[in-house]
Amino acid sequence: MTTETPRWFTSSYSDNGGTCVEVAANLAASRGVVPVRDSKDPSGPALAFAPAAWADFVAGVKAGEFPSV
Repeated sequence: MTTETPRWFTSSYSDNGGTCVEVAANLAASRGVVPVRDSKDPSGPALAFAPAAWADFVAGVKAGEFPSV
């Protein structure tokens, strides 16, 4: 068992408009999970994604598969 804590970060592409998410990618290798949370509510719940699912999502964003609103 590991005691590693999440190291949360916000994307450098965020516009600081208050609608950001934070990701703790440092847990992918040690715990097999990528937690994601709302930056406005850091003590609130976090979603947990499998590293492969998160990588697929990021690749889709980079490829423009999700239109901006």
